[in-house]
Amino acid sequence: MNKKISAMPGCGAIARWRHKTISLAVATYACSGAAYAQSEAVPPVAQPASPAQQSGGQDNVQIQDRVVVTGTRTATKASRSLTPVDVITSEQLQSTGQTDLRDALVSLSPAIQRQAMGGAQAALVDVLTLHGLTPDQVLVLVNGKRRHSTATISLNPGPQQGSTGVDIDLIPVSAVDHVEILRDGAAAQYGSDAIAGVINIILKSDTKGGSIETSTGQTYQGDGLHQDESAHYGLALGAGGFLDLSAEVSHENHTDRTSQYAHTGALAGSISNIYFGDPESTREVVGFNAGYYLGDNVELYGFGTYAHKDAASYQSIRGSVVLPAVYPNGFIPQDLLGENDFSVTAGAKGDNLLGWKWDLSTTYGGDYAHFSQATSENIGLYQATGQTPTNFYIGNQQSTEWTNNLDFTRPFNVPLLPAPVNVSFGFEQRTEGYSVGAGEPNAYLYGGTPALVGLTPASASNNTRDVLATYIDLATRLTQQWQLDLAGRFEHYSDVGNTTNGKISTRYDFTPWLALRGSVGTGFRAPTLAEEYYTTISPTPTSAFALLAANSSAARLLGAQALKPEKSTSYNLGLVLTPARDINVTLDAYEISIRNRIVEGGSQVGQAAINAIGLAGFSTPLGIPASAISASYFTNGANTRTDGIDLAATYHTYIGQYGTIDWDVGINFNNTTLTHLAAGANGQPLLNSRQIDYLTSGTPKSKIVIGGVWNWGRWGVSLHETRFGTTSAEESYSTGPNAGSVSVFIPFTNKVEYTTDLEARYEVTKHFEVAVGAKNLFNEYPNKLPLAAQYAGADIDPTTSAIGMDGGFYYLRAKYLF
Repeated sequence: MNKKISAMPGCGAIARWRHKTISLAVATYACSGAAYAQSEAVPPVAQPASPAQQSGGQDNVQIQDRVVVTGTRTATKASRSLTPVDVITSEQLQSTGQTDLRDALVSLSPAIQRQAMGGAQAALVDVLTLHGLTPDQVLVLVNGKRRHSTATISLNPGPQQGSTGVDIDLIPVSAVDHVEILRDGAAAQYGSDAIAGVINIILKSDTKGGSIETSTGQTYQGDGLHQDESAHYGLALGAGGFLDLSAEVSHENHTDRTSQYAHTGALAGSISNIYFGDPESTREVVGFNAGYYLGDNVELYGFGTYAHKDAASYQSIRGSVVLPAVYPNGFIPQDLLGENDFSVTAGAKGDNLLGWKWDLSTTYGGDYAHFSQATSENIGLYQATGQTPTNFYIGNQQSTEWTNNLDFTRPFNVPLLPAPVNVSFGFEQRTEGYSVGAGEPNAYLYGGTPALVGLTPASASNNTRDVLATYIDLATRLTQQWQLDLAGRFEHYSDVGNTTNGKISTRYDFTPWLALRGSVGTGFRAPTLAEEYYTTISPTPTSAFALLAANSSAARLLGAQALKPEKSTSYNLGLVLTPARDINVTLDAYEISIRNRIVEGGSQVGQAAINAIGLAGFSTPLGIPASAISASYFTNGANTRTDGIDLAATYHTYIGQYGTIDWDVGINFNNTTLTHLAAGANGQPLLNSRQIDYLTSGTPKSKIVIGGVWNWGRWGVSLHETRFGTTSAEESYSTGPNAGSVSVFIPFTNKVEYTTDLEARYEVTKHFEVAVGAKNLFNEYPNKLPLAAQYAGADIDPTTSAIGMDGGFYYLRAKYLF
């Protein structure tokens, strides 16, 4: 089997760019998104070898025009795509030093972001965003098939509140051949969730060889130890098949970035102090990808993953005055997650059924999350009975999807057209399930456990819905230079009705090195079953907040109405430039308008909230005044418009006997504005200024990745510099007359943030490689909150910081190929 070689092994910089102006990045532009990776369907076409290669030098890098299968019904070269598709290879993922897929993609793609979590339940799931929208608004595929979402809903305030995106870290990185990122709305092609775009994870299909890899690292402060082990092996199945096997084990220790005041304040007897840090987790993941040809025209295929994860995330520090009889020195409750996640796909495809190519498949996947709480208490239970457990079972959440697809494709010759019309159509049937199981009574009676109250029998539910869809796609050339693609899709949801969407994509090649492309499309996102049915209450020592299921009688008491699908209209206009053999540049401007965005809103405080909470089956914690008790629900509360620009390019340079450098820069500028704000049943706006700011300014307004990879003989060096633009938030007052207000806030802006990632590699032998690297080399941290917003020792807001809270991280890595 031929060795697969990346045109751009990583997204980084050889020359330091730190704290320079954006104009420098623009002038030298070359982006991670323009790298190409191998497709299963069509082999890459290599350009002629460089003089260094022809002379027998050790440089073995070749520029290859990779084939992509995302955003099109027929495989096409990335340089010929009608819509912007970035391709990131497994070599690039590895060169970031990241041991999980999400953070590797965040390091490489300027369009992808993640929200840092300081603790609690939301920190236990690894999801991502595209173009500043939510995890629910990006569709994740594996080998072109829809991936199921996590069962864990994000309850933390911030840009991702309410989302249940795909936890892609439950897919082994060692199984990934490359990732295709479609930066364009594609609901008309793929269905719900593809408002922002599509991430398609293509698995390896090797027939021989494999690798074993180990990585160890920790933060500069000496915590957060990572230990990761992975293995991959490919083998042939007879004369016409393959089987790829992958396995990973990963362990990560807690980090603690709590201010010293918070620790000492809790020990001194304060009621509560904020804890900030990443969770501890242990993850075991296995995966397979297989294919076998029955003759020349039919292939059987299958792939799947299974993952188990145990994770622990700290809640806020409780002081010694909370329950001194049980915890005389105070305590820190831990939210515990035990998760099992799986997905399996089986199918058959062929290329000659009455002239049609066909693909029949079924995919079943599920995520089963069980929550508990350790080092905790139920103070209401203690006051009533004189005793309390310290460990509690909180409850469980489960999410399943069963998807069946049948697809057909065939070209038809049409007179007067220079190329056939490629006709694709197909059908999809999907059954989605979401269930909530109650916790033990001690976890919810008498006010329940702190911060994450046990789920009550009233919260328990078992819900399903059916989805039927059909689509058609027509693609051709109107002239030799002009390509056109028309797509339409109809979907029926058993709970929210029908939706019809369309998309037009086109491209005109003025010269072999200059092309103009564009698209216009409509899209939608159906509300998740979690948004429709999840109910919980989250108390602190001084307040309590309840989230009520949107379609429940409790939420209707506050004015909630049945959720409707989000609707979108997206535009993309781009240039594709290849001015020289080794230079590739793309520039795309986009606009995404979303109507009926599903947001958490309609918040009410006091007796109205208490009445609704009681109707939902929860009791309010003891000792908390009515003015500090609130309740809200998910609602179609806002319209937004997101405008942005993506710039992507690569430049491959030969430097003679000193090897090659693959330069790259990636830039994303984006801006989200609120175009309409709905009112609740009481006539008041459904969102306050803080919630609006999360929608419009909670993710960076820009992101720039610049750098390169130098390969020389046995040596390789990757250097990235990433510039994150500003984010802003409305912070709560912690002192003074506005303390705890839900209408008056402190405007806060996170400054521009820079991180530097560096890795050096050496091939000890042909089969053995070692590497040393650092992420966030210069140990950057988020800037501090204003004093008036520093509650109980919390001096940062990790929710809106693009770089997280852990600072610098260094690691060692070794890999053996066989």
